[in-house]
Amino acid sequence: MRDSSRPLSSESNPLAPAGVYLADPAARVWNDGRLWVYGSLDRECGRFCSTRCGALSTEDLVHWTWHGGVLDSRETHAGTGREHPLLFAPDALCRVGRYALYYCLPGGGEGVAFSERPEGPFREGQRIDTLGHDEIDPGVFLDDDGTVYYYWGQFTLKMARIGDDLKTLEGKSLRKTVLTEGEHAFHEGAFLVKRAGTYTFVYTGISRADGASTLEYAQSDSPFGPYRYGGVILDNRGCNPNNWNNHGSLVAFKERWYLLYHRSTHGCREMRKTCIEPVHFAPDGSIPEVEMTSQGAGGPLSAFAPIEAARACLLFGTVYIGTTGADREGLQAITPGSRVAYKYIDFGSGARTVSLQAHRGSNPGRIHLRLGKSWGAELGRLDIPAGEASGGTIETFTAPVAAPGGVHALYLVFEGEGDALFEVDSFVFGT
Repeated sequence: MRDSSRPLSSESNPLAPAGVYLADPAARVWNDGRLWVYGSLDRECGRFCSTRCGALSTEDLVHWTWHGGVLDSRETHAGTGREHPLLFAPDALCRVGRYALYYCLPGGGEGVAFSERPEGPFREGQRIDTLGHDEIDPGVFLDDDGTVYYYWGQFTLKMARIGDDLKTLEGKSLRKTVLTEGEHAFHEGAFLVKRAGTYTFVYTGISRADGASTLEYAQSDSPFGPYRYGGVILDNRGCNPNNWNNHGSLVAFKERWYLLYHRSTHGCREMRKTCIEPVHFAPDGSIPEVEMTSQGAGGPLSAFAPIEAARACLLFGTVYIGTTGADREGLQAITPGSRVAYKYIDFGSGARTVSLQAHRGSNPGRIHLRLGKSWGAELGRLDIPAGEASGGTIETFTAPVAAPGGVHALYLVFEGEGDALFEVDSFVFGT
């Protein structure tokens, strides 16, 4: 069932390797001291998710291991009336050395599978009786007193205690309106954490236009509420020209807090990649909003080490991150006026050259490198001649630049003759 585990080395966004589309990330820290991130596995544009869930893990936020498919409905036969149901939006729990992976099933309702190891394989898949409220996006929370809470729902969040078997909900504890669309801008995908005696739900919100692009939060002194609306933690608008939703989790790891979320890619809504950003709690317990970055959990990207074009955190126009070769992702569908941003890049004491790897397009084009904003100071420009259409040989193009020292956002702004322009694979600066 599982792909072979393979090590990765990146603290930058996105976290999953090229060709892996891990969405709906649920972050957990187990007794092994590692941070585990479980998620749905997207497969193609036009359909969310697949029959599999996957996982990443790390001990330092730099060296990650990709564990492949930790759960596959083709083996668990989760019993929804379909032989191989799709699996959406997982969450995980560890109790007394037993790991449980919860997931959403097609048409509403949830399932659970079990394993003796955090990397799975998770088996014995079965449907959970959700007390007559079959909806979506299950979540679990183990409280300090050993009580396990289960929550699920869309537009209105439901919640109940779950039994020691980790699959049976206690009907008398059911709450049908823990979070609502009207009071909390709640859409779906809730995730519960506890800090300093305060319970915080992080969830997909709809307080801003253009779909469910935000991760928002609400807080209470009791797991069942009432919950006070807090606001937006992160908005992933601008990560992809056809972005629509977000989904994520909040986790404390090595004395810092991090937000896991996903960004759309490939120019469609249904191909998504897991990302991470550090967050902090203000003295009053609120969570200030953070921006999407390329650097993720680490420091700024070094201008003098190759930067993959797929690290772009903002994309405007038609351009999107797509597959540019075997185990490679880069910028595709570049047309005049498109632009992308990298936040942030450390230029040290300054840079004097740039080398960029690209596939030529049918039409010639130009890249303007600008500092801070897409209309900011121009550092230099690269001309990409016309040549073999998309899929051709990657070539290196070099030009002088005048980049000041320090840490800055970098924008690539594209122009050209017609729409069939080049594809960008990576770039690096020199002194």
